[in-house]
Amino acid sequence: MPVTRAALEGVKPPVHEQISELQNKIQLLEGDRKAFYENSQWNIKKNKDSISQLRQENKKLHQKLADLLAGEEKVIKAAFQGHPAEQGSVKNKTGEGAIQIINHRLCEKINQLNNLKHQVEIRKRRLEELQLQYSTKTQEINDIQAMEEGNIEAAKTLRTLENRLEKARFKTEEAVRITGMYQKLKAHMQEEAMHFQNKLDALEAEILRLHNELKDLESVNADALHARDAARAQLQTQEENIYRERKLRDKKLKDLKKLTEEKRAQNERAERRQSQKDRVPFGTEDLIKDTQVKKLTILKNRQVMFTAADAFDKIRAATGVTEADDVVACFMAQEETFKHLEEMRIENEESLVRLKEEKDSLFHELEHTKYSGEAHKVGIQNLMKELNDHLKKEEKRRDATQADLDKVNRVLLNAKAGVEHLASKVQHIKLENSRFSSTELNEKASDYVLDLLAQTEEKVLFLMDSLKDQDKKELLRRIEEVEFHSKLERRLPSYNTRVKLPIAQKPDMYYDEEESGEDDADVVTRAALKRQSQQIIDAKTKRRTRYRKKDGKM
Repeated sequence: MPVTRAALEGVKPPVHEQISELQNKIQLLEGDRKAFYENSQWNIKKNKDSISQLRQENKKLHQKLADLLAGEEKVIKAAFQGHPAEQGSVKNKTGEGAIQIINHRLCEKINQLNNLKHQVEIRKRRLEELQLQYSTKTQEINDIQAMEEGNIEAAKTLRTLENRLEKARFKTEEAVRITGMYQKLKAHMQEEAMHFQNKLDALEAEILRLHNELKDLESVNADALHARDAARAQLQTQEENIYRERKLRDKKLKDLKKLTEEKRAQNERAERRQSQKDRVPFGTEDLIKDTQVKKLTILKNRQVMFTAADAFDKIRAATGVTEADDVVACFMAQEETFKHLEEMRIENEESLVRLKEEKDSLFHELEHTKYSGEAHKVGIQNLMKELNDHLKKEEKRRDATQADLDKVNRVLLNAKAGVEHLASKVQHIKLENSRFSSTELNEKASDYVLDLLAQTEEKVLFLMDSLKDQDKKELLRRIEEVEFHSKLERRLPSYNTRVKLPIAQKPDMYYDEEESGEDDADVVTRAALKRQSQQIIDAKTKRRTRYRKKDGKM
């Protein structure tokens, strides 16, 4: 905008210049406004175009995302069409999320399957172990049953002997215990019998001492009773005197009261007559009444003083005391004396009752000691006799039990010897699969006989199994022959020798009959030969008869 000279000089320009200047400014402002409006419109249009373009791009992207999601949902639905329970867990999930969930579940199922396989393997191993144990137990039971069936009688006998031995042992222990108890009782009774006389003497001395003490207490009690009776008599006399004096005093008081009443009546009558005579004027009656009242009080006081003086004179004459304080003190002392005597009386009565009770108890104890000492001694002797009889019975029972025990021990020793003999017969048999093949039996063990019997039983069963296919008659015949020859050789006498058959020889030319006499000693006589033949026949006959019996039993 051009600046005029007038403006520069500070002088206002004319109006038309100012108007033109303002119009120019308005035009400039209008141009600026149009330019700003056009610029803003262009920016708005540009922004709208960009917004529409972005909306289209966003729409396209949403469409692509919807297409992708719809495709994954279709795939998931198609994959989980037969599994509705799992389809709910992967709903609204992407493909990768569904794959992760399925992989996680697959891992869990694989772990569960592996755990179940491990459990199955453990159960199979346990089942195999149990089956093995069952088979071993079954085999053992069968073996035990077979052993029991083969040796039932021996087992029964052994069990019976064991039961008898156990019962005998229990009875022996009980007898020993009872014997010890009775021996202790006997020792205690003997010890008490040794000190019984001393105790009895001590009790008698104590009774004598208590008897003397009782006599002393009785004398003290008699003195106390005498003092009590004297005090009672004195108290009774004093009470009678006091009652008599009180009665006399009351009688005198009544007489004095009567006299005073009579005097008062006389005085009143005299005063009444005097008042009637005098006829005093009105207004002086109050003065007269006052004087009369004063006179009456003076008379009453004098009467009381007279009565008290009379009573005091009587009391002084009775007690011999001149002062009133001494009289009161005397009566108080009498009251205290009465209380003290009453207390002494009560105490003496209580002590008397107590002493009587002690006397009765001591007397009963003395009587009991006199008459029960001998009875107690007799009772102890009877008890000792009963205990000795019972002890003898128990000793007899113990001896019988010991005899039974010895018999059982002999039977057990015989059984042990029989088992050992049977084991020695089959000791040459060796068993490979036996439970005793690898161990040696200890003779000092408690179950040695049972183990030896079990081992022998196994060997016998093995022999029976091995001899099943053999001919029993042929075996018995061979055994008879072997035993016959061995027994025959053992039974031959010392003078029995082999018979030498004669050999045909040429007679020696130098044969001497004297030398032939010496050789005759080696030749068996006819009688000896017959005797030996008979022994052989008898032995063979007996042996055959025995085996026939065994065959019949078998």
